Amino acid sequence: MITGEDNRERPRKIVHVDMDAFYASVEQRDNPELRGLPVAVGSPAARGVVAAASYEARRFGVHSAMPSVTAQRKCPDLIFVKPRFDVYKAVSLQIRTIFAEYTPMSEPLSLDEAYLDVTENLKGMEIATEIAEEIRARIKAATGLTASAGISYNKFLAKMASDQNKPDGQFVITPKNGPAFVERLPIKKFHGVGPATAEKMHRLGIETGADLKEKTLDFLVEHFGKSGPYFYGIARGIDDRQVKPDRVRKSVGAEDTFAEDIQSYEPAREGLQPLVEKVWGYCEANEIGAKTVTLKVKYADFTQITRSKTFPTTLPAIADLEEMVDLLLVPLFPPRKGMRLLGVSLSSLERRRSETTPQLRLAL
Repeated sequence: MITGEDNRERPRKIVHVDMDAFYASVEQRDNPELRGLPVAVGSPAARGVVAAASYEARRFGVHSAMPSVTAQRKCPDLIFVKPRFDVYKAVSLQIRTIFAEYTPMSEPLSLDEAYLDVTENLKGMEIATEIAEEIRARIKAATGLTASAGISYNKFLAKMASDQNKPDGQFVITPKNGPAFVERLPIKKFHGVGPATAEKMHRLGIETGADLKEKTLDFLVEHFGKSGPYFYGIARGIDDRQVKPDRVRKSVGAEDTFAEDIQSYEPAREGLQPLVEKVWGYCEANEIGAKTVTLKVKYADFTQITRSKTFPTTLPAIADLEEMVDLLLVPLFPPRKGMRLLGVSLSSLERRRSETTPQLRLAL
């Protein structure tokens, strides 16, 4: 790291903490009979989706956002457990308390992962890897669960690093080796590059970070619009996004472009479930309530529509969000054309503080 005596701006020290198979690990912790077995959190119903999979299940190729019927086909002995979001949120609060002892600069992505800016930290510790090790040990002692961490000089690389030594490990990407790390990385592994975008990049001859780096900014903007500058930067190991604690956004949303256009209700509802869980998890992690639900649909001819519903009070539970998504989705079938993209967003957001943890000023 560059010292304060250097005239250049000192690199930031960013830690990305990611709990290992969080929902499934909580279920295995609380029910010893599940330990060592392939576990999926979610519903085994025909339109169910895997919310989380234990590492035992992952060995069979089961992963989050996978349709339950596919997961059962891959792993016939898979054990489904109903989600307990109240428990996951309580554990997340325990973890948040630990983060608060190290830095006020903490930004969640969901209940089980967050960015921490430890450039200046409350412990006065100079080495970010030691901070990450200490935080992971504290999480294990307090919750009985393991976490992995990535340490780097920006958010993108910290996120990429946290995947390198999972589970229960950590990895460092320094300013010196950041660009080379990105060049070797398969494009499908990039955070922010979903399956449909990765497929489009492959068609354009972009297979790795090195291939992406060869493309001009104009080329990337032409083919990927507003995401072009982001892809141009991360291909060079550059990401200037700040860690933003305690923020209330105007809206939070998630969407997915499908490899094949959707023609019927069941696959559409399956595709929406992980998006529902993602936006709900963000709101839960940030103690945010939402009054307005919006469903977005983009058709095969690239025309798009939205359907919204606003409630007088904030939605109390994920089941209410799921019900509203169903009500917005059902009237759209049969569709006039195939659906290539679906999205869910929440707006009319309000801060919903936990009265039991008034000392915490962090948005986790």
